[in-house]
Amino acid sequence: MSKPLLIGHRGARGLAPENTLRALEAGIHAGAPWLEFDVQLHPCGELVLMHDLTLDRTSNGHGLLADMPWQDLRRLDAGQGEIVPTLDEALDLIDQRAQVNIELKTWDGTAAAVASALRERVANGWPVEQFLVSSFHLPELFEFRQLAPEFAVGALLCGVPLDWAGCASELQASSLNLSSEFVDSRLLADAKSRGLAVYVYTVNDPYEYRRLAAMGVDGVFTDYPDRLRMA
Repeated sequence: MSKPLLIGHRGARGLAPENTLRALEAGIHAGAPWLEFDVQLHPCGELVLMHDLTLDRTSNGHGLLADMPWQDLRRLDAGQGEIVPTLDEALDLIDQRAQVNIELKTWDGTAAAVASALRERVANGWPVEQFLVSSFHLPELFEFRQLAPEFAVGALLCGVPLDWAGCASELQASSLNLSSEFVDSRLLADAKSRGLAVYVYTVNDPYEYRRLAAMGVDGVFTDYPDRLRMA
């Protein structure tokens, strides 16, 4: 039985405030070879790390992130004194110490902005294989694929489609990123037959990790990379 790849979820949100520089460092320290985090495009043109479209859950701000002026956004506390970081700040911190899964949380320009940012990193020495870009918003992910076909993409699903893993094949994705609630053996088999890796979110229990490993999944997103590494 192979050991599924460990992907630090939102950095390592069980160890530090999610989608912060501290969480990314915690994920690296916990031994995660991959780090996943969420990216949104602010109206000012900056890419920032945050999961929710609203500020209330993960910061001391209120309302929509898109409505918050840039300078005010940068003054928020995202937990334990952390700021809401930019994509550039996150990649500067990681500095090729881990591979990176960027999830596109917004649309209408996010794909183009991320494509530009990643191409700049590659031009400065990052291997293109260092990156995976994913999204639930499959049209935005398709746009990214059209703009930057050299980067791998992962189709995010929270359910079992009628065409099984067909949407991922249509996107020419390299992975299917699937909710742990919907790990159907038939979907897994279909994905494998299409040459797709299957990554499952969010897995924090060692027993579940071993069960998924026995099913043949290729990786799991986890809030606690240290806990599952010991499993």
